[in-house]
Order: sequence, then structure tokens, then C-alpha cells
Amino acid sequence: MDSHNIDNMTLEDAIDFFKDNVDALVLVDGKVNKYKSIIRKGNFNKLLKPTGEYNELIEKLWYHLSKSSDNVPEKYKVFIPTSGHFSGKYARRVSVKIEEILCVIQVSIYPLNGDEKYLFVLDELDDRQSVDESLTTEKVKSFQNTYLFSMYIDLVKDTVNSISVTELSDDIINQELKFSQWRLMIVNAINTDYQAQFMEWTEPEYLKNNFAPGKTASFDCLMMNLEGKEIWVKLIFSRVQTTIPDDYRFVYMVQDINETTLDLIETMNKYEDLASKDPLTQIYNHGRMETEIKNAINKFVEEQIPVSLMIMDIDFFKHVNDNYGHAVGDLTLKRFANIVTDYFDDNNGVVGRWGGEEFVAVCCGADRERALEMAEEIRQKVSFETFANVGNITCSVGVTTVIDGDDFEKAYRRMDNALYEAKSSGRNCVRIS
Repeated sequence: MDSHNIDNMTLEDAIDFFKDNVDALVLVDGKVNKYKSIIRKGNFNKLLKPTGEYNELIEKLWYHLSKSSDNVPEKYKVFIPTSGHFSGKYARRVSVKIEEILCVIQVSIYPLNGDEKYLFVLDELDDRQSVDESLTTEKVKSFQNTYLFSMYIDLVKDTVNSISVTELSDDIINQELKFSQWRLMIVNAINTDYQAQFMEWTEPEYLKNNFAPGKTASFDCLMMNLEGKEIWVKLIFSRVQTTIPDDYRFVYMVQDINETTLDLIETMNKYEDLASKDPLTQIYNHGRMETEIKNAINKFVEEQIPVSLMIMDIDFFKHVNDNYGHAVGDLTLKRFANIVTDYFDDNNGVVGRWGGEEFVAVCCGADRERALEMAEEIRQKVSFETFANVGNITCSVGVTTVIDGDDFEKAYRRMDNALYEAKSSGRNCVRIS
């Protein structure tokens, strides 16, 4: 065919030209979930089978990360069957890795006569077109890269459209799906702690009653991304402002806030440590231990799990400070804290510095007999330890077990009385009250 003389071209010439130049031609029957390759050339011999499942074809083209061959998690593959319905002509560029080579493919879809029957025309774009597309995409990435997902909702028609999933493609995704279906499918990607809130916020009546035209609201939650990792996202709901009161249309977006949220959590944890820990020994302080005692008493009341408390006092600690100085005294307190922390970490207990040379422990699951054993083990560990500069020291221990009717004051008073009895009995011993 003379490409410079279009006046002499016929329909047959054009069809021959099309057959010679198209890279792949595929017939689809969505009703029976089947496709048949009519033409396969080059890389499409590797990408396509002579025949196969239509859902498999949709997954290969749409459902992978846009610049990778990595598949999306199963929880998102639930949308594959609803992505292959087309009511009109549709065209889209997709990036597909074929044997580790990234190929940019132009996909054109033509509905045929007959329910859910389509003709797919696929062409691999050359390197220059691929580079041009990549450069164009990068120009808008700085704005879009934090927005993982967006779509348009019409509650009256119960539809979603203009779906954009940036991890899959930079283009709008074809999806014939009702909003009522979508919310029941996507909820499985939401962390279970936030699913109830998600279902409440996406309930049509909730959206109608709580969003005036133009109102925007959001909440943060953990959600699985298309790499299968749970990340922090912001779910944003915005009602479109129109002049019709009963026009319930919304824009919904998912913003990636994982990095900033993790930074915030790390900062909050640091401040929590500062507020909860004794600056010298770096174990829990008085305030935190008071909270731990109250929580343990509540656990006993609610679950009837045995709870014991003990208070440990370093014997004659004033002599350490007077004879060796406060610097050595501080080292002694730190070493003592390390000994009791290691012990209670191995024995389901929590320990903190109560003040001065006194330390308090909460032992969940320890009844009276077990608590006495633990207290004696601690007393012996301390007495056998050699402390820098000081040598050997001892401690006195007061123990009590939480009983019905206890509150913090009652349990603490018994524990403190037991310690007083231990110190009055010559120190370096255990007493229980």
C-alpha cells in the first residue's frame, strides 16, 4: 500500500494495514469470563494466552502497582470482576512489566453487539512515547502522590465514578459499581479497630444528616495499601455544594499520612516516656506506678485474676550517701533498678521507683503464695549482688495481695504496713499483710 496516496486507499487496505500494525487483538465474553487472542505479536505473546479467563486479563492490565509487576493483595482483587464492565468505548494507557521489562501499553476497548462482549485493541508504545508519558506524569506527582484514592459518590443514584487509584494508574479507572457495594467491599482493607467508624461514616443516612453542602470532614485510620502493608491514612469526605437541597453528591479521598503520623507517634512516645519514667533510673515513676496499681485492682475486680503488690526498700541507704557520696548513691539506685526490672520482666511484673530508695512492683497472676516466693527471690538476688564501691547491700520487702473490696488506698496501706513490719524485724526480710 502506498502510504503517500490515501486517495486510492480502500476499506480493505485500511483493514490490512490495521492487521499488519496492531500488536494484539482480543475478543472478550464477560458473561462466561473468557477471552480469546486473535492477534498476538512481540511481547504480547508473553503477556497473553491464546485463551484465558477475562478476570485474569483485567488483573494483568489493571491490578498491579503501576511501575511494578507486584500484585495487589487479595482484599483488593475483589474489585476485579466489577472493573471489566464497559457501557461505551474506553481507552487507557497502562504500565505492565513483561519479563522484568516495563512496557507502556495503549488499551482501546470497543463494546460489541451482545451483553458484556468486547474487542480489546492493545499496542505497545515506543520508547519515546513512554518517556514523554513518564515526564508528563512526574510533573503532577508532587501534588498527587499523597492521595492514594479518590472517587465521586452520588447517594441518590447509589453510584461511584471517576475512580482514581494512584498506586495502580495515573488515569481514571473504569468501574461499574454501586456505592452500597463498594463500602462493603473496601471495609475489609480497613484495620479492624476502625471498621465500625468507617461503616458509620459511609452509611448514606449518616452522610445525608451530618454533611451540609460544602462541608468537609475526615478521620485518620490504619488501612492496607496496594503493597499489602497497613499504613496511616486520612479518609476525607466532602459534600459537593449545589443549589439543590436533595442533591447528595460527595467527593471521597484517601490521603497517605503514614510518615507524618509515625513521626508524631514517635514524638508522643518520647513525651510519654518523659512523663512516665523516673529520670535517674529510667524505670516507671511514682505517678505511673500509681496508675499501674489502680489498673491492676480494676483487672482483679473485672476478671478475678490474682494480683499482688510489693514495696522494696534499700536498707540503710542513707549510709551509702553519707559514706560514699550521692554520685555513688545514684549508681547504687540505678543498679538496684536494673536488678528488679530484669527480674519482673521475666515474671510478668511491672516495677517502678516510688521515691528515694523505695521501689514498687505490681504482679498480675501472682497469688499470696507466689508473691511471697517472688519477694524472697528478689531479696536474695539483691543480697548476693556486688554493687560498685559499696559492695553488698540488702533490702526489706512488704507484700500484699489484692482482695475483694480493695481500692488503691486500702491495698497500699497494707503493703506499706508490711514493709514497716519488715524493717522493724531487723531488715533484709519479707513480710506480708
